[in-house]
Amino acid sequence: MGRQINLGGAKRVHFIGIGGISMSGLAEILFKDGFVVSGSDRTATPTTAHLKDVGINVVIGADANNITSAIDLVVYTAAIKAENPELSMARSLNIPTMVRAELLGAILKGYEYAVCVAGTHGKTSTTALLTGITQAAGLDPTVNIGGYIGGGTNYYIGSSPYFILEACEYSNSFHHWHPHIGVILNIDADHMDFYENMDAIIGSFATFAKNIRPGGMLVIQEGIPGFDEIVAGLKCKVITFGGESSRYQAKNIVSSDGTSIFDITEDKGILTRINLPLPGEYNIMNTLAAYAVARELGIEPEIIARALSQTEGVKRRFEHKGNFRGANIIDDYAHHPTEIKASLAAARSTHPGRIVCLFQPHTYTRTKTFFEDFANSFTDADIIIFVPIYAAREPFDPTISSSQLSRRVAEIGQLSISYDSLKEAEEFLRGKLLPDDLLITMGAGDVYLVGERLLE
Repeated sequence: MGRQINLGGAKRVHFIGIGGISMSGLAEILFKDGFVVSGSDRTATPTTAHLKDVGINVVIGADANNITSAIDLVVYTAAIKAENPELSMARSLNIPTMVRAELLGAILKGYEYAVCVAGTHGKTSTTALLTGITQAAGLDPTVNIGGYIGGGTNYYIGSSPYFILEACEYSNSFHHWHPHIGVILNIDADHMDFYENMDAIIGSFATFAKNIRPGGMLVIQEGIPGFDEIVAGLKCKVITFGGESSRYQAKNIVSSDGTSIFDITEDKGILTRINLPLPGEYNIMNTLAAYAVARELGIEPEIIARALSQTEGVKRRFEHKGNFRGANIIDDYAHHPTEIKASLAAARSTHPGRIVCLFQPHTYTRTKTFFEDFANSFTDADIIIFVPIYAAREPFDPTISSSQLSRRVAEIGQLSISYDSLKEAEEFLRGKLLPDDLLITMGAGDVYLVGERLLE
């Protein structure tokens, strides 16, 4: 069975927000599958330019005139408001509409081997690792990922019945998908602007697991919160990794100079030596999950090991950006206390000198909900510099700020500084960074620009 994408007979599809990191990939997948694709976005970007280059009609700016009765389906992201002129026009013309997650669900039905990688942390990195492995094995998968991987792309379009997808839990998006293989890397409290509590998060992942196709399988880290609830009564096969009784385990771990060398053991007795050019325990767990999926797809251990040894990682995931007057600059997407701890621990394991962390909190809700956890997550940094909260989808909240978080970190006993802008933080770093320092710019917003400006 190859690709058999059926959108209810729709052949002309318009994307509102076509330049988005996921929407752009889906648009090109449909275009190359023979659909007539058009779209709009607020601003011109290299992504919208690329879509134009391949033949997709892209316009800049939302305009009701972009929607005509010739269009069969309009796709939009959850960020698009009901008053958007294109969405309003589509509904007035009775043109069917669907959110991005629904479209993904419809596309996945056309692939016999759909693999959805879920988890609070590590989705992008694990999807990237699995992409490299399956490509090395000649499976030629289609891929949709929430980050930029080899060659600066966020998607690949293959010709096989394999589709590898990063599955986001926010707004229960991954409930629209019914994969052949579902992966749950971990579960942590996050997105508390949507989920009421931890039980709700676990319940959401349990629904994701129940949506796995009959005859498929769930690859899940043993012992994570809600593990028993998630696996109870599943009709699919359950494969575990990362625990003492798991089918796949990491042993004999040695970390040095930004690399992780370890053995992966299978309950069948197979042992594979992995030389991973990425630091940190979290990368080892991501690798273990990718290895487990690859083995369940029938890929030989030596192919997996070779692909992992050549991985380049993902943009903004502990990415080495360059050197500024002798100081190394790393950029990392970490924006949750668990991720911050893991990234700084990885930095400490590879760097004996001073670690300077420039942190930009992401959303007021997350900062407020995990305030104390954030304050205690920087223990491996020597200096922590805070810049204003990146609001993302949220309105301004005057009751929480980066300066409050900075003061709390100082109370705990660490050297903490707060600035009112990225520019001010950049000027401070220009004057204070020393040779052999490691600067890590951290956050899911635009904090990475500081490192890039220093390197200019």
